[in-house]
Amino acid sequence: MAEYSVSPTGEQFPLPGPQEAAAEMKRLRALVKSARARGQEIVVVMGVGFVGAVMAAIVADTVHKKGKDKGKSNKFVIGCQRPSARSYWKIPLLRRGESPVKAEDPEVDPMIARTVLEKKTLTATFNPDCLALADCVVVDVQCDYLKRDLGNMRSGEADMAALEATMRTIGEKIQPQCLVLIETTVAPGTTEFVAWPILKKAFAERGIKSVPLLSHSFERVMPGRDYVASIRDFWRVCAGCNQAARKRVEKFLREVLNTEAFPLTVMDRPIESETCKIVENSYRATILAFLHEWSLFAERNGVDLIKVIQAIKMRPTHNNMIFPGPGIGGYCLPKDGGLGYWSYKHILGFEDGDSVFKLSTAAIDINDTRGLHAATLVRDALRNLGRYIAGAKVLICGVSYRQDVGDTRYSGSELVVRRLTEMGAEMHMHDPYVERWYELELQDTYPAPGQSWARFFRNQQGLKNARIEKDLAAALKKAEAVILAVPHSAYRDLDPDWVVAAAGGPLAVIDCFGILDDAKIRRYFELGCEVKALGRGHIQRIKKEVRAR
Repeated sequence: MAEYSVSPTGEQFPLPGPQEAAAEMKRLRALVKSARARGQEIVVVMGVGFVGAVMAAIVADTVHKKGKDKGKSNKFVIGCQRPSARSYWKIPLLRRGESPVKAEDPEVDPMIARTVLEKKTLTATFNPDCLALADCVVVDVQCDYLKRDLGNMRSGEADMAALEATMRTIGEKIQPQCLVLIETTVAPGTTEFVAWPILKKAFAERGIKSVPLLSHSFERVMPGRDYVASIRDFWRVCAGCNQAARKRVEKFLREVLNTEAFPLTVMDRPIESETCKIVENSYRATILAFLHEWSLFAERNGVDLIKVIQAIKMRPTHNNMIFPGPGIGGYCLPKDGGLGYWSYKHILGFEDGDSVFKLSTAAIDINDTRGLHAATLVRDALRNLGRYIAGAKVLICGVSYRQDVGDTRYSGSELVVRRLTEMGAEMHMHDPYVERWYELELQDTYPAPGQSWARFFRNQQGLKNARIEKDLAAALKKAEAVILAVPHSAYRDLDPDWVVAAAGGPLAVIDCFGILDDAKIRRYFELGCEVKALGRGHIQRIKKEVRAR
């Protein structure tokens, strides 16, 4: 019986068998032969997920920047994904010129279609033997940090199995002078002390005497309308394991990226490049965690932290402060500090990690659990209306991790939903950018078996039937509480009278992101609602003013 890989839209693709590998390589060799005849460099991108698919298209869209061939394509790209039931569907989609990742950036879909169908500089395969054809391999394979406990990052560990397996496969198949570029965010020391030895061992077993050309340059992908620009038109850092690798990776990135406008920074060693990514994301996570304690202070002392932050941001040195909302979310910030903490002991060999790493680890724990406080505010707001959370219809508006994108990875909204479900609430979800919430629907296997946040809560099985509602008015009908969890544009201008009318009467309104201005807060109170918000203690003053009339 044939096995299938099913795309997010429900399309089924039969998994290829071993007998199809030879025909696939014949196809690839013919394409590569034609590409080499056109003077194009062959690039294999390992992993065509959130980063790899768009990186592959950007490389495939590259042209000569000067000389007699100016404007002509200079790269031919093969995107490679293992033929698993979970991931194989990405390959046939890419071959058709369709993006395997949903993106709000209007540049993504046309670029993938252009490179596959018009330029014919991008294809995709399931066969890792394509590595033997490569001049350069870009590694975009996930390296995660697995947390054993909620709010205790220190008990977790880096999951490097997929990356290590990929490096072994690369070492077994590439040509000696092929450049390998790890683009994945990894634990500091991984490139030099884990990946490089794997390649060296594979080369030795093959009788290759040359040293593998290995480099690192982390991505800074940002979901949203500037998705492509965050890869192509953005500052990069890179390093090579030796001088030859450093020269090759610098040349490759200068050809592929807009380094004229966004200069490339070349470090001496890969551990410095790796540390750059971990430190910059840990810095951001720490600032957000720092604001959590001041958010609690503000709630309890009549202070509006949103206005405080706006006042502080008038000072140019502090203009990048961001209110943390119900949790920071995204793929990088919730885990990257953990990679640094873990590598300090397990890769670099130091035993005093608990005394050295205090802020970075505490920040992740604070950010991971902030959503629990948002859930408490929902309970308290309902109590103030004389209602109970158990059995209440609660609508959460916004399930992605940031505004105006559809990315739900480690969204703070997920923690809110799970805690309220545990408390007995009847949860409903609305988001204009998210079609399906896989963290809930597929929680038994997504992001991996046994790794769902569902394991930290009771009463979660019903969430597998959760669906994202698209009609906000219908979603609000008979709602007893509404949570404004993400500052999507669609929620910023909601009229309180309309919301209450759609709900059919007064309800609890919980603002997690400073979405409501004072006039709207006052109006909700005038309509008989109860309002609570993260970091906005001045709401009680508005409530007293309205009730005193």
